[in-house]
Amino acid sequence: MPKPARQLRDKKKKREKQQEKERRPSPTESREVARPTPSVEPARPRTSEAENHYEPAPSNGSFARQRGSLRLPVRGAVSGRFGSARDGGGTWRGLFIKAGSGSEVKAIAGGRVVFSEWMRGFGNLLIVDHGDAYLSIYGNNESLLKQVGQAIKGGETIATVGNSGGNPESGLYFELRHQGQPIDPMKWASLK
Repeated sequence: MPKPARQLRDKKKKREKQQEKERRPSPTESREVARPTPSVEPARPRTSEAENHYEPAPSNGSFARQRGSLRLPVRGAVSGRFGSARDGGGTWRGLFIKAGSGSEVKAIAGGRVVFSEWMRGFGNLLIVDHGDAYLSIYGNNESLLKQVGQAIKGGETIATVGNSGGNPESGLYFELRHQGQPIDPMKWASLK
């Protein structure tokens, strides 16, 4: 075998071993997070500088006034509900909405994208800051259509549904947070 081909093969094996090692939890890792792990982490350039230096969305209190009238970000059957037990242990901190791969994920309200990248346990993840310390979290996506810093409007398509978070089913993981704490999305969204 030619030397360059052998070097490429060796590099590939080394990378696969490293990825396998990263997927296994260490003995000191907390077991609190019960989200499935993905099979392979996609290679993406790091843009941590842009992610860590964003301006919070302007606040006029409008997000809090929308409680009970927001729409869920995707059409589908809700299979995992906030506060209920998860199969792998722990409890749901949001919702899992089963939907066909490639379905459009819509922003529940206007705001600014503060995170748009792959994250272990969440897959392709997009987080929107709505002001007043409210965040909406969209995980398990096939693709992310918005970048950090972009302003978005409610109802705008921001991602497409997939199973990038390691979930065997295609669907969207959706969470709402206020001051960093998960809150029940069903108290904020209408199913009509």
